[in-house]
Amino acid sequence: MSSFVAIELPEALRHSLVEIIKTLSSEIEPHTIRWVRPEGIHLTLKFLGDVDPPKMEKVHHVVQDVVPQFSVFTFSAGGLGCFPNLRRPRVIWVGIHEQSGELKALQAGLEQGFSAQGFQREKRVFHPHLTVGRMRRSARQADHRAVGEALGQMEDFSLGEFRVKEVCLFRSDLRPTGAVYTKLLAASLEEEA
Repeated sequence: MSSFVAIELPEALRHSLVEIIKTLSSEIEPHTIRWVRPEGIHLTLKFLGDVDPPKMEKVHHVVQDVVPQFSVFTFSAGGLGCFPNLRRPRVIWVGIHEQSGELKALQAGLEQGFSAQGFQREKRVFHPHLTVGRMRRSARQADHRAVGEALGQMEDFSLGEFRVKEVCLFRSDLRPTGAVYTKLLAASLEEEA
């Protein structure tokens, strides 16, 4: 069972991402990027990969134990970027900014909790983002360059601020039409007094 821990996005933000994807797809050569369906966009905190059913109980415990240790927080979404860089874009994303440090601390807490249960630690530094597209394997070097240039010329923008009250565990099922995500568990962050 392929699983991940993420923050589910509010409808207002999903709607804004639809508009961003429309704008980007009008600026970039068709068939260069595989755009992510808006309902499939989450703020991923930990990708677990395939988890054997007996180990799922431990996954539930980590989420239920770690998440309530952190407080409700607000993040803002905006600006475009790509991994690994504008010269060789592979993943196109909208940035996430969170001033208090609660988001990074939450992610680090989950990472530590899962590591203690034998899950592989993420080697890359946590960079909160919302993936909106991925370069197709068939894309040529010229396509990569053109996408990088288009992204570099886009104006910075803000999609607003959003409050996070819970963290969810999702299952991902690959189907011919794309991945289908099922929420298995939602754990609440601590409300401020």
